[in-house]
Amino acid sequence: MLVLSRKLDEEIRINADIIVKIVSISENTVKLGIIAPNNVKILRSEVYEKIKENTIAASASSKQIIIKDILKFKVNKIKK
Repeated sequence: MLVLSRKLDEEIRINADIIVKIVSISENTVKLGIIAPNNVKILRSEVYEKIKENTIAASASSKQIIIKDILKFKVNKIKK
């Protein structure tokens, strides 16, 4: 992990197209402004984790439905 110190209105650049700026600083809060291309998703970690959990749950549910559907169409082998 890279740890940087920044003061109010200072910036951090990530590549040429992402800028993280210190917008305000109070007792226990630092507000960041992020400038990035529209195709870059920026999420708070708790939102990211919730999306990840929901995606995993949906995937598991879909897998169970697909297995049930496949079992419905099970074909018996023809004896010769």
